[in-house]
Amino acid sequence: MTAPLEENKRRSSRVFIKLPAFVTGKNTDGRSFRETTETIVVNAHGALFYLQAPLAMGAIVLVTNPATLEEQESRVVFIGSSAERGQRIGVEFLTPAPRFWGVEFPPSDWPTKAATASSTSPSA
Repeated sequence: MTAPLEENKRRSSRVFIKLPAFVTGKNTDGRSFRETTETIVVNAHGALFYLQAPLAMGAIVLVTNPATLEEQESRVVFIGSSAERGQRIGVEFLTPAPRFWGVEFPPSDWPTKAATASSTSPSA
């Protein structure tokens, strides 16, 4: 039995783009690491990139946009195959940040901070 279409829908559209990023955290051995990388895919809730550091599912890392020096605490939610460039690692921001990547024309389903804040505040 297949899941209804609604259950398969992503929270926000993906944009395939190479953007520089710094990722810091602790690897599976508990050692601190800092890597310069570039994104493969971004969305309002995180990114996918190649990393050399071995990471565990659920690990917390700090992703920095070097253009703005903005930081987002993130959780590892995907560990993909290894390649010459490293292992594909998907992270989700602990707090959605649609403006974090500075995508010039974000998809319409990437909410703004104001829209996100108003949707999470209690209604009157």
